Amino acid sequence: MVNLVINGKAPVVAYAELIAARIVNAAHKDAITVEFVDEKNAAPAVFNGSSDDTFTKIIGTYPDIFGHESSEEVAHWIRIAREQLVVKNFQQLSQSLEKLDAVLNLRTFILGGLKISAADVVSWGALRSNGMVGSIIKNRVYVNVSRWYTLLELNPSFSGAHEYLTKSMQGIKKAATAGKKKEGHKANFEIDLPDAKIGEVVTRFPPEPSGYLHIGHAKAAILNEYFAHAYKGKLIIRFDDTNPSKETMEFQDAILEDLELMGIKGDRVTYSSDYFQEMYDLCVQLIKEGKAYCDDTDVEKMREERMEGIPSAKRDLSVEENLRIFIEEMKNGTEYGQKNCVRAKIDYKAANKTLRDPVIYRCNLTPHHRTKDQWKMYPTYDFCVPIVDSIEGVTHALRTIEYRDRNAQYDWMLKALHLRKVHIWDFARVNFMKTLLSKRKLQWMVDHGLVSNWDDPRFPTVRGVRRRGMTVEGLRNFIISQGPSKNVINLEWNLIWAVNKKIIDPVAPRHTAVVDPVEVTLEGEGAPEIPKVELKPKHKKNPTVGEKKVIYSNKIIIDKEDASVLEVGEELTLMDWGNIIVTNKNADGSLVAKTNLGGDFKKTKHKVTWLANTDYVPVEMVDFDHLITKDKLEDDENFTDFLTPQTEFHTKAVGDVNVKDMNVGDIIQFERKGYCRLDSKADGDKPYTFFTIPDGKSVNRYGTKK
Repeated sequence: MVNLVINGKAPVVAYAELIAARIVNAAHKDAITVEFVDEKNAAPAVFNGSSDDTFTKIIGTYPDIFGHESSEEVAHWIRIAREQLVVKNFQQLSQSLEKLDAVLNLRTFILGGLKISAADVVSWGALRSNGMVGSIIKNRVYVNVSRWYTLLELNPSFSGAHEYLTKSMQGIKKAATAGKKKEGHKANFEIDLPDAKIGEVVTRFPPEPSGYLHIGHAKAAILNEYFAHAYKGKLIIRFDDTNPSKETMEFQDAILEDLELMGIKGDRVTYSSDYFQEMYDLCVQLIKEGKAYCDDTDVEKMREERMEGIPSAKRDLSVEENLRIFIEEMKNGTEYGQKNCVRAKIDYKAANKTLRDPVIYRCNLTPHHRTKDQWKMYPTYDFCVPIVDSIEGVTHALRTIEYRDRNAQYDWMLKALHLRKVHIWDFARVNFMKTLLSKRKLQWMVDHGLVSNWDDPRFPTVRGVRRRGMTVEGLRNFIISQGPSKNVINLEWNLIWAVNKKIIDPVAPRHTAVVDPVEVTLEGEGAPEIPKVELKPKHKKNPTVGEKKVIYSNKIIIDKEDASVLEVGEELTLMDWGNIIVTNKNADGSLVAKTNLGGDFKKTKHKVTWLANTDYVPVEMVDFDHLITKDKLEDDENFTDFLTPQTEFHTKAVGDVNVKDMNVGDIIQFERKGYCRLDSKADGDKPYTFFTIPDGKSVNRYGTKK
């Protein structure tokens, strides 16, 4: 998957690139991840990390879509678009439009033929970005240009580009200011990374393979990728695999899959375990220089001494004895070696308690998932990370603000080990109300059966939110909109789902589901005696989504909830068909109605969804609640005291016949019931199962807004 970033505040908005990406995505679903930024001084567009000649790069990447015309002709029109069609001097612009009008005199499209070309895309995009052009087109000053422009505007890839950009920019502003004062600002990526040079910046994303990626990890990954690309540098994906008790190949593979799913691909994939020998050698060096010592103090006593600022009794062991314990006892995992750890000798009474002789090595006899039983001891995170960052050439370590107190420790390690300096940039972790991000707590929920697994739709894991219906584009747009802010806030989930809705609403097919069906017999003109099938658009505003089968019959079904409020003599509207008038309510609950299909739908109180009572499929809609009841847990509170009693709700229904043609993962909208994602197909007695997707509003169970 490739990535396009559009700057909505650029002096000349890159509509051509945006339209080209929409054309590609219409042909190859989600081929290009489109993001938006709100930065006046940023490049108009960045494609796969490059801001140079982005339009040419896009069309060159997809020759199956844009490769039918000669590159010389397209290059010619790219120059005209960039140099002539965006100018705001009317005299100059009119000369260019006269030439374009002449070219289009006997042509439908710029290069001739009956197919839109890259020349059309880049020229139309340039004109769309020029504020002077709207009235010129409207007043048909240049007849052929107006005809051509209006024709292209009928194509959703062109006509929807402005609305898509506008709504996305509004979403960025809304999400960026959520939870802040009005002057709290939009997402700002101009953070002035210290000593950052174009082409030389190296960032890293270092997940521990001890669980699945959650939405907090996603933010770290996307921000590291963003700055690597923004500075035309490199991104390293590094597995921090220094704790064999918790780490598995399953988690490692899942993390790589999730990163790929988000369109994040590192320039290198590395492992901290690749550097075990280097870290061992550096620890020996530290001991020899009197900057570290071995300590067999009991864990509880060590913790108490650190809190009280009391030096360990082993702090002044000789260098020779420390080396013996480390090299002979700990390295071999002897009984005595296992009682020891290595501590950095920094300052046992420092005001910053992370500097109070932190542990940097400890024994662990669990076989490592990569190095097996080669090592019996492993470095801690605080010792490992600065070393590997420096060795691998990382220039800027972006990490969450919770590590801020450890920054001094990070710097001490590099200086004490005589290693290259690495700059640190802190950013706020993403927190959501009623949500746990601790892998330990999430693992507890999996182990105790509160959820099905790590991909449960109630989980804040990347897999969980994707299974609930979050799109990659929505997730990326939301995180980019938050930016690298240092402000720690507790966000509402509605914010991210609102961003997601902007992605799915223009393309989600519209379908029908009926809950607790009640039969209605239709009488009169237009009520087919024999069921008939017609093809109708799946999305009335976007014909490119395709067509669906709609069955018309004189016997239909509607929701029991709708039927219960109808009165005899009342006129109502059958959505996308016409009006009917209730003539009888039978004892069994069924209704009889006469048709008035040409009636005025504006005058009816009730507009109901319906299905022909002939052919439909069993479906089940599943909605979810938060796993915990409290917005934010305090440090001294036990999360198990705030578990939500019931978090899963099932509604049985019947869906239209088109459900049979859907694939797992398809996102649709059941009209009047909300957006849904197909999680599993029917199997035996099991119906088609849909998970409801929140839309960023006040969503109640089953996606119905009340």
